[in-house]
Amino acid sequence: MLRPVSDTKNAVELVRLDRDHPGFRDPAYRARRDEIAHVALSYRLGDSVPDVAYTEVERSVWQVAGEHLAPLHARYACREYLEGRHRLPLEAQRIPQLSEVGAWLTPLTGFRLWPVAGLVSPRTFLTFLARRVFLSTQYLRHHSAPLYTPEPDVIHEIVGHAPLLAHPAVAELNRLFGEVAERAPESQADRLIRLYWYTLEFGLVREGGALKAIGAGLLSSSGELGRIESAATLRPADLDAIAETPFDPTDYQGTLFVAESSEALIRDLTGWLRAFA
Repeated sequence: MLRPVSDTKNAVELVRLDRDHPGFRDPAYRARRDEIAHVALSYRLGDSVPDVAYTEVERSVWQVAGEHLAPLHARYACREYLEGRHRLPLEAQRIPQLSEVGAWLTPLTGFRLWPVAGLVSPRTFLTFLARRVFLSTQYLRHHSAPLYTPEPDVIHEIVGHAPLLAHPAVAELNRLFGEVAERAPESQADRLIRLYWYTLEFGLVREGGALKAIGAGLLSSSGELGRIESAATLRPADLDAIAETPFDPTDYQGTLFVAESSEALIRDLTGWLRAFA
């Protein structure tokens, strides 16, 4: 949930990777991350979203990730995700620009994608959703680990979130999270963040008894999605319990919550958020 953001009022540092990040000891990757961060920092409100000239290595990461995700999506992607994916002309061989994805999304649900390049709080990320603005990274995960990323990358944003933002009910749920985040007292912020994390990032639902993913974090990581039935503890999606459950954003999720259906999850989340203090 921590994401880079371009802020015209506050200076932000360029990319700093943790020592356990796959690209930490790769000077070429670190330089490339800084280069893409500069692209995001060049963005000003009202301008066209700047494009990134992706390299052959980056296109290969996109392709490898997509090849591994395709059979998992066929098995585990929820109905809302598949419907949204059908509405977006994503290509297996080419990384779309944020400007393209935004142009596809806006007529469907009103959402826009803004490029980001410095860490912000999860709450800041959520509050932008109230304006139907999704803060999106533009860089690719390191080529040594194409199946998982410890931080949101453009695969996570476009393959994971964009199809869900193309579905009206899920897009509205994102907007509602943002609306509540704007007015929630600081003492309640963590509960709201946990709820988003365990539902729209790593949520599971049932469809005809089968386990399906509705969370973008699962749907953009074949490493994560491929282990949900074998390595994760699955618990019923009690929203109050979810709001009290901490998470680690830098590792595979040990606990996942399962709703009885996507319709039930959307309904219950909507009611919970509208009643949120």
